[in-house]
Amino acid sequence: MPRHAAKRSSRTRRISAGGAVTVGTFAMAATAVFGTAVTAHAAPASTAVTAPAGHAATTYTVKKGDHLASIARTLKVPGGWPAIASANGLTSPYVIYPDQVLTLPTGTTKPATAAKPATAKPATVAGNQAYANNLDGWIKHSLAVMRQNGIPGSYNGIYRNVIRESSGNPRAINLWDSNAAKGIPSKGLLQVIQPTFNAYHVPGTSWDIYEPVANITAACNYAYHRYGSIDNVNGPY
Repeated sequence: MPRHAAKRSSRTRRISAGGAVTVGTFAMAATAVFGTAVTAHAAPASTAVTAPAGHAATTYTVKKGDHLASIARTLKVPGGWPAIASANGLTSPYVIYPDQVLTLPTGTTKPATAAKPATAKPATVAGNQAYANNLDGWIKHSLAVMRQNGIPGSYNGIYRNVIRESSGNPRAINLWDSNAAKGIPSKGLLQVIQPTFNAYHVPGTSWDIYEPVANITAACNYAYHRYGSIDNVNGPY
């Protein structure tokens, strides 16, 4: 087992309405555990609709770093963040995502900033093959990189573990377990700790641990060296 690995619990905590982080699991190390994440799937990119000048803003497109409380303060929303949550049918833990379009409560007086239509940028690999910027595309892109590097694994094996670890949220992070206490929290789709990501990073992919393809590919490379394949991972290990 890699010495940088450390075991951690398989439970997770969720964020509060004013918070900004979502937690996942999976230390992705020799004594680590593929646990169960409790995050929602990343929201698809949407196009914001801005109200005409002089009228109340009807929608707001979430930006990186936003949370309900900050949006309510900035737009002077009557009733504050609970009113936004109610208008959008949000319930605890009130998770929102960049590019998500929120409906603003009646009476919001400050117009929302006009936003350009959000378009998903496809990931590409050698041969000009394009993949959708979503979980399906990330897994297929990773599989292509894995084939180029002799790393075994199947779509179903990756998907099963991603859903258990992060529910498909590439920004998932565990801030409470033993690894987090050591300053190396589990991150991303397959909840990898930074030392494991660095050790099993696959050339040609990003060095950003949160980048979906890089995270999946490094995790599968680790599983290959430790268990023969990500397909052999069906629970705690």
